[in-house]
Amino acid sequence: MIPFILTALALQQHVGRTSKANYMVEHLGIDRNKIVELGNLLYKNFGTTMAGLRAIGYDFDYDEYHSFVHGRLPYENLKPDPVLRSLLLSLPFRKVIFTNADKVHALKALSRLGLEDCFEGIICFETLNPTHKTAASDDEDDVAFVGPDSSAAANATTAPPPPTHHNNSPAPVEIFDIIAHFANNPNSNSNSNSNNSTLLPKSPIVCKPSEAAIERALNIANLNPQRTLFFEDSVRNIQSGKRVGLHTVLVGTSQRVKGADYALESIHNLREAIPELWELADIVTIKSPSDKVAVEQSVTA
Repeated sequence: MIPFILTALALQQHVGRTSKANYMVEHLGIDRNKIVELGNLLYKNFGTTMAGLRAIGYDFDYDEYHSFVHGRLPYENLKPDPVLRSLLLSLPFRKVIFTNADKVHALKALSRLGLEDCFEGIICFETLNPTHKTAASDDEDDVAFVGPDSSAAANATTAPPPPTHHNNSPAPVEIFDIIAHFANNPNSNSNSNSNNSTLLPKSPIVCKPSEAAIERALNIANLNPQRTLFFEDSVRNIQSGKRVGLHTVLVGTSQRVKGADYALESIHNLREAIPELWELADIVTIKSPSDKVAVEQSVTA
């Protein structure tokens, strides 16, 4: 069996809560006193704050959001990781990044870590959430999947545009009060599949830990989950990955949890924790990735 490696670990999400909070206050007009509670509920129920904001009715430009939130990150704190680089390059298997982050952030983080040539490709926010373009558009930078088969991404279903009035002005949007929703149901658990949770609005954004997001990523990258090793530092992402059939590695703790086949205190411990990868590497040769991370582009209509 040849293992494929699907990992998000090279892209540690250094997304400051302050930047998200400021965006919510300055751009969406949300009361700052509600930010902490609102943010926690959105993250728990929709996977990311961004997905939750769209679910409850806020409309905003995705690129603007990413630029605001990630543009203030201290990328200078990310240093090259020669140990991880050596580990990755010593394994002649397909290696793919799967991140909820946008393409710009993903590439910048990889570059700072010195890992930009260690992966075959990147599945990022734009891959699973291609933006709308008119038929006359010549912008070919909507889908940022790097890999062997981007056709699935090009055919991915996108959210419909917001409704409009007869004069083409945006229709007023009603915001779903998720804080009141759970306050009125104090015995409900926002992490469960209770009836209260199923009454929540759906988000047009596709992201982890959604099983649908993971399955779509596997389809886009043409990966067999039974032959894929999934590295994550998020327990809920690990558990979703396990449910779709992936072999899972939880990084950041040596304590195994439900859904994790392996648990590593540090990704640097990979050789000691899973030595069979190198045993396979001795008998398997797979073409290494190109010396640069190239972005395969396609247009979505």
